[in-house]
Amino acid sequence: MRLTHTLRPLLLATGLAFAQSSMAQPLFANLYKQQYGYTPACTACHRDGGGSVLNAFGEQFKDAGETAAAFAKIAEKDADGDGFKNAVEAMAKANPGRKESTPDKKGDWLDVSSLIPKEVQQRFPGIKEYLPRDAFLTPQDLERAKGLGATLSNKDDNTLYVALQDRKPAGVGLIFPGEYQGKAFYLLMTTDRQLNITAIEPLNTRQVKEAANPALYTPFKGMALDKLPAAQGNDLKAAVAQAVKKAGTLVYVRLKSS
Repeated sequence: MRLTHTLRPLLLATGLAFAQSSMAQPLFANLYKQQYGYTPACTACHRDGGGSVLNAFGEQFKDAGETAAAFAKIAEKDADGDGFKNAVEAMAKANPGRKESTPDKKGDWLDVSSLIPKEVQQRFPGIKEYLPRDAFLTPQDLERAKGLGATLSNKDDNTLYVALQDRKPAGVGLIFPGEYQGKAFYLLMTTDRQLNITAIEPLNTRQVKEAANPALYTPFKGMALDKLPAAQGNDLKAAVAQAVKKAGTLVYVRLKSS
């Protein structure tokens, strides 16, 4: 399967214009838009973009129940400690999760380039256009994932970053979590247009420092997402394999079903 063919209906539907596309985002962003009238960048609740570790505002939203009502519960709090309440910042289109963004100095967090994690942009040098693609998993997706040997759930919903070159898909970037001995670590996957892995890299391994070892990820380079092996064992290598298998299957089933 070629990614170019997979995404063709999606790209035609959006007119190939990232800046004007109506971007479907995970639950937080949809609820945020309903509450405040605009779509936030992933850095409103994530430290390093969609799929990465939550920042203080994201943690507050999670602790408050992750529903539309959660925003009212945390409205009077100041997640980023910049002296402005969460709701005040959000209504002013400042980032309630970043201390550097305030109602008086909002910054560029809502600019098109800021909606794509910098780590993803760095892996696609020369690419100026991206199409964020939601990865809300349907019951059919979950069944298809099982057929590929991966058990996914709606907790695995994420955002895929499709890189566009000359208005054609050039690859996909995804930030995703892994877990080892009850502690989380975060990885970045990139693929080519045929959905073969070009790289798996550690992004945030503060809680699992040994997960920073590049040797854990080199075996995945060149693998097709629908051919990833199942994890074997209980060591860190197996934890990485399980995380990559789930992430790769997520990308494959969502883009193939487009």
